[in-house]
Amino acid sequence: MATFSSVKQQHVLQAIGEYDSRGSAEFLALYGFEPTPGYPLVHEGREYDSMAILGVAHRYATGRLAPPAEFHEGPQGAAALLRKRGFEVVGPTVAPAPTRARATRAPRATVPRTPAVRAAAAREYVPAICPTCSMALPATGRCDNCD
Repeated sequence: MATFSSVKQQHVLQAIGEYDSRGSAEFLALYGFEPTPGYPLVHEGREYDSMAILGVAHRYATGRLAPPAEFHEGPQGAAALLRKRGFEVVGPTVAPAPTRARATRAPRATVPRTPAVRAAAAREYVPAICPTCSMALPATGRCDNCD
């Protein structure tokens, strides 16, 4: 699959020059392109096949022709790329993706919020320990084992 990030405006202009010198039929036949209806590239009052121009511009940029099979978005994708490079392409512009209509809801009644009150953590009871035998001391505070 061809990537067209290396194709610059100068490469497109070189392809247009070759298209002009060879003529439409010879240019398309030489590079294996069929005439693509719609989305013509318009430059200095003349129309050019946008997919063929972009494919040959890819050849000028990378040394490898981008054949028609490598245009994963077809003429719409070629038109979008050429427009990004500053060229005029007649035909539909790339439409934004359709958005789904949202169902409208009745407005919610606003209820004043009260601040959340956190419950205090219960203190854990830690019994006193006898320093001599490490046993828990009874409520009297005197160890039953050591006294």
